[in-house]
Amino acid sequence: MTQKDVYHTITISPAPVLFKVKNSKFFGYAYPVSNEATIKSHLERLKEEHHKARHWCYAYQIGKEDLIFRFNDDGEPSNSAGLPIYRQIQSFGVTNILIVVIRYFGGIKLGVGGLINAYKSTAQLTLEHCQIITKTIQTIYLISFAYTDINKVMRIIKEKTLEVIDQKLELNCEITISVRKKDSNMVFNLFDGLYGVQIKKLNSDNIQ
Repeated sequence: MTQKDVYHTITISPAPVLFKVKNSKFFGYAYPVSNEATIKSHLERLKEEHHKARHWCYAYQIGKEDLIFRFNDDGEPSNSAGLPIYRQIQSFGVTNILIVVIRYFGGIKLGVGGLINAYKSTAQLTLEHCQIITKTIQTIYLISFAYTDINKVMRIIKEKTLEVIDQKLELNCEITISVRKKDSNMVFNLFDGLYGVQIKKLNSDNIQ
């Protein structure tokens, strides 16, 4: 069985979309996100920008393997707004993304079914306007060793064309590398088998 080590996301926010139904206007926004602080910042800015709107409903999903998600109806009937938005995120198979749908009430009630369709349609249009890209899941390792062992460490890095994302080459050296998940066990064993070299996995949650 092939090990899954890719995910789908966006890196650029598209222009907002507009969906209209019975005089109500629904504006859809999409943002690349990797943490809840960034999500909060986007929501606060949109509420300032659209301060005359009635509802600011949203859904997000972050993470590459252990997914974190949330959706919010923001005053609309339960599960009539946030959940339809989130289901579109699931349908498009994307993560590290925030979708916000802002509603300006047009004076005509849509009913629960109408609301579900409006929020679903706006989220779908928003995602259709996104440039969805595929990225690989990376494992981040910190390699620690004495300077006298630098040649054998660098030989493996060069032979395996490993990506170095940080390094400190002093009396006691540290090199941080990024390795595609499917190759991570092989690379770990190569360094773990070197006398005098320590390797440990780092948290890569904030690496896009």
